[in-house]
Amino acid sequence: MKSFIIACVAAVVLAVLCSAVLNGIQEPADKAFSSTAVRLGA
Repeated sequence: MKSFIIACVAAVVLAVLCSAVLNGIQEPADKAFSSTAVRLGA
């Protein structure tokens, strides 16, 4: 039972850390798609 609780706590900690990393990498849509140097189409 003790190892199950430790595994649950580890999973929660890992989820929080991954969420913080992914939120730091993510860009807003207006910034991500505001490229003026690329022409789409011909």
